[in-house]
Amino acid sequence: MTNPPRTARNRWHAHNARLGEHLGKPESGWRQRWYSVIFEADTRAGRLFDLTLLGAILASVLVVMLDSLPSASGRAGTLFTVLEWLFTLLFTAEYVMRILVVRRPWRYVLSFYGVIDFISILPTWLAIFVPELAYLLDVRLLRLLRIFRILKITVYFEEAQILLRALLNARHKIFVFLGTVFIITIILGTVMYVVEGPQHGFTSIPVSMYWAVVTLTTTGFGDLVPKTPLGQFITSLTILLGYSIIAFPTGIIGAELVNTMREGSASSTPPQTRACSGCTLDRHDTDAAFCKRCGTRLPLLPTETAGSQ
Repeated sequence: MTNPPRTARNRWHAHNARLGEHLGKPESGWRQRWYSVIFEADTRAGRLFDLTLLGAILASVLVVMLDSLPSASGRAGTLFTVLEWLFTLLFTAEYVMRILVVRRPWRYVLSFYGVIDFISILPTWLAIFVPELAYLLDVRLLRLLRIFRILKITVYFEEAQILLRALLNARHKIFVFLGTVFIITIILGTVMYVVEGPQHGFTSIPVSMYWAVVTLTTTGFGDLVPKTPLGQFITSLTILLGYSIIAFPTGIIGAELVNTMREGSASSTPPQTRACSGCTLDRHDTDAAFCKRCGTRLPLLPTETAGSQ
């Protein structure tokens, strides 16, 4: 009998176990209790902690956004300042607690989430000396990645890894594509600089390349348009070329994504292979009874052997 596939809950427990081993989960005492609350969302207290933290993150970002509005800042500037300091003290206490409850604090400090946690509280403290840095508080949005822990949808991380591997596998093709687009941009920019000239706004080749990028991507800001019939004809061809170019990266990444998913499926399912006892040839068909080279009877598959028992 084959083992049942691991469920999302099992994968989540395995993730918590790896995290505890990496950071050094305390075995007893108040540190162990607070570790379960702060770093794990399995318990009711841990889930409530993460939900409260996410609500505070959203509220703090909203305060920063509202504070950037002159009308809102003029009416409630003092309230926004008080709220921001309350959020900062809360996040600072959380950051300190995360360091205190693990046995290997530097591993947390230097981890991805540790760096994000530190960056999220740094701007407010620095704003005491440089007030302009207060608007850097929007980096707290990065901490919303923790929502995946609460929902326990670790499968999304697996799918993200598949997408990342597909992008890495397609990087050479992507670089070739970007290089081709860059060459086309230079050629179109040079041609439009010659055709239109400075009198129509195409004052230099870099400016004309800006027009080429905007036109190839079918954005069309309208701040730089050709005036001559030949320039308008070239613009029409460039727009059509842009529509055809858009499909290339989609096809490249899509093909690599399919190949990566197939490789993952193949690696998760071990091949059913049998070697001939007479000539040692392997990789026979699963339904083959005799060797396709020498005709010797093949041994049974492992699944067939288990079934006969």
